[in-house]
Amino acid sequence: MPTPKQMEKLAAEAVSRPSPSTAAPDAPLPAGYWQSVLKDPRAGTTEAQIRQRRLSEIQRHVLRVSCRRCERTVEIQTADAVRLYGDNALWKDVAQRLLDNTCQQRTGRHEEDGCWPAFESP
Repeated sequence: MPTPKQMEKLAAEAVSRPSPSTAAPDAPLPAGYWQSVLKDPRAGTTEAQIRQRRLSEIQRHVLRVSCRRCERTVEIQTADAVRLYGDNALWKDVAQRLLDNTCQQRTGRHEEDGCWPAFESP
């Protein structure tokens, strides 16, 4: 445990030394930040492109889809999805099947039955 005198000295040093978190909100971000953002494989990917991916193109270990209607979320490992539906299956078709197999919103009308998928970016 530091002595009170040492604590005062450390506090004075901390006040005089600027920390990176005290930068102004409108200060420009470092160039490395933008490079890492642009190199991310999800950069520029729209939801339509995510839905049209084949299972073999998806790099994630776990696939997740949620229902906009009942707010239920279903997860499946990519390896299991490939084993069950094939590696050429489209992610949107697999996601719809996963939701429909466990759908709890049945009204009897074709237009209203089933879940409404919300895709998370893989």
